[in-house]
Amino acid sequence: MPFVTVKDGTQLYYEDWGTGRPVVLLASATMNSRMWEFQGPYLAGHGLRCIMPDRRGFGRSQRPWDGYDYDTLADDLACLIDHLGLREVTLVGYAMGGGEAVRYLARHGSHRVARLALVCATTPYLLRAADNPDGIDASALEETTAAMSADRAAYLAQITSVFFGGLQATPETIPLSGRMMDWMAQQALDSSPRATVEVTRTLFTQDLREDVRGVDVPTLIVHGDRDPSAPLELCARRTAALIPGSRTVVYEGAAHGLFATHADRLNKQLLEFAGQ
Repeated sequence: MPFVTVKDGTQLYYEDWGTGRPVVLLASATMNSRMWEFQGPYLAGHGLRCIMPDRRGFGRSQRPWDGYDYDTLADDLACLIDHLGLREVTLVGYAMGGGEAVRYLARHGSHRVARLALVCATTPYLLRAADNPDGIDASALEETTAAMSADRAAYLAQITSVFFGGLQATPETIPLSGRMMDWMAQQALDSSPRATVEVTRTLFTQDLREDVRGVDVPTLIVHGDRDPSAPLELCARRTAALIPGSRTVVYEGAAHGLFATHADRLNKQLLEFAGQ
């Protein structure tokens, strides 16, 4: 099984499929490389090399007590990219993965990165503050982490339907079975409870506005207009305003789990973008 050992000795698992231009797919906060059930085979089957890591604390990676801040996660990503000798990378950051991607660029530069795709990203800043009055109140974070700590399984069962938008039918929506949604939720359970809470704190409280402002590679922003986890106006619109020349594509009727519910459209979009 492929592993890379990062700075603090933690071993991170990754999948490496296909050949061609490299695409590094960074998963949503509490999920892992299995999340890319629809994107990995498609992109690898269309001439790209897909690298899909399991974030520390999740999936098949080791589960240290610490290291769930963006600096450490970005350094983990740098170790993987250096280990594989990747160049001309397309970084695809999904939700919290978007934060990891922009922090990587801020800390390590873009000399190995050709382009950036932010999909349902939680950038640039979720928390309500004096200079971010439309952000989400800190009480929402405390309620979420309390629910996770009390009964993660019950919490995930409660939010799964919301995550996928209640499966409201649109011409682009792929119907998901109950078993598929349960399997996706199980991915989030297949993690360290400490990691689950700590990455949630990180994605909610860390201000990435300066990181986003410094992005200097072609950027595609994909977002759903019914995303309750990363609201369109708070996240995608503000991220786009900070990256001159970025392109934003809004999926009507899509919630936070559009990697599954709108997989066909996203696959084609990522293939076109990464193949440029």
